[in-house]
Amino acid sequence: MSSPEPDRQKPKSATVSSTPQWISSLLKSIGPGLITGAADDDPSGIATYSVAGAQFGTKLLWTALITWPLMAAVQMMCARIGEVTGQGLAGNLKLKFPKWLLLVFITALLAANTINIAADLAGMADAASMLSGIKPYWFVISFALLISWATVKLRYQQIASVLKWLVLVLFAYPITAFIAGANWTQVLRDVFVPSLPSSREEWSMLVAILGTTISPYLFFWQASEEVEEEKLAGQSTLAQRRGATPQELDMRNIDVGVGAFFSNMVMFFIILTTAITLHGHGITKIETSRQAAEALRPFAGKFAATLFTLGIVGVGFLAIPTLAGSTAYAFAETLGWRQGLNKDLKQARWFYALILVSTGVGVGLDFIGINPVKALYLTAIINGLLAPFLLIGILIVARDKKLMQGQPSSRLAWTVVAIATAAMFAAGVAMFVV
Repeated sequence: MSSPEPDRQKPKSATVSSTPQWISSLLKSIGPGLITGAADDDPSGIATYSVAGAQFGTKLLWTALITWPLMAAVQMMCARIGEVTGQGLAGNLKLKFPKWLLLVFITALLAANTINIAADLAGMADAASMLSGIKPYWFVISFALLISWATVKLRYQQIASVLKWLVLVLFAYPITAFIAGANWTQVLRDVFVPSLPSSREEWSMLVAILGTTISPYLFFWQASEEVEEEKLAGQSTLAQRRGATPQELDMRNIDVGVGAFFSNMVMFFIILTTAITLHGHGITKIETSRQAAEALRPFAGKFAATLFTLGIVGVGFLAIPTLAGSTAYAFAETLGWRQGLNKDLKQARWFYALILVSTGVGVGLDFIGINPVKALYLTAIINGLLAPFLLIGILIVARDKKLMQGQPSSRLAWTVVAIATAAMFAAGVAMFVV
């Protein structure tokens, strides 16, 4: 099929005629990719990276160099699918695979995301309790109500604006790492001279790191937010949204690349911080996020511990709407529900109902006493095992010229995502056989 006609107007594009206009256009394009990258460093990611640093020290720091390009390639492919086809990931997968198979995968996504929401709320509440002295269960309820209200009441543009500002809380982790201090000679050696896992525990940790960094819910969220951006620009019909200009694709690639870099930089510094403080002082077992923050205090100082704790609360507000929203988008596209954060509750009842139910179930799980770090670590492993199967579907969609309106992903992009898929399969197998 031929490429979209060049004279078709897409309102979100800006004509680049001068440097100031180019910069303005670029800044306007920064959004879905940055938010997705930041949401990747949710309390699940923080817990996983903290456990990695505490248990194995700086031994797994090299993973940040590997996951950065792999995550960027995957998210760019998902963004391209959403931007070019005009519909989300589940809507495209439904055109290539049996509906029952897609339902199996999105049900697994729902289960993992709901557990993740519960653990994120617990981690946030525990951190807030540490700062305030108020019982954690009050924060679980308060945070859930506030996030649910904002997700239902605010429209997409308002939610996106809030999420962009919440990204700033992630700077707490690089600052904490520099306050704690590090043996940079050892750090650089572990980064550039990789040490492959040699035990089941290390392979499990590698799967968890891959699963929390290249995570299925981000695939669905990224593609769906591209559609939301197009709707916001006035492209209300599927026909209007199909196709994308080279400039639009380039801008989104920059957006996603910045988000992926930022996400993996934060991952690097969380592992580093817990490695030089907790692991360096013989603390290798972490049961709660509060324990991790409290353990930092005598080694990194009160200010660093407080920054670490504030980061957990802030990224929870960023991640929970992403988790609940990605599940709702996946089910809505698969089952044909009306959907979108730009609609009100009456216009998309089932879409919002799933968001509220998954958040409510998450609150319920917290009150039956789940261990937040163990739950977060478990969901990271589930995501690590689920992701490569979804990536196969993404690869098939991305190279379908008809579905992609004559604008399929490049061979290079396809190859990098295929490498990510193979690596995740290999790590999952190794976890069970080593």
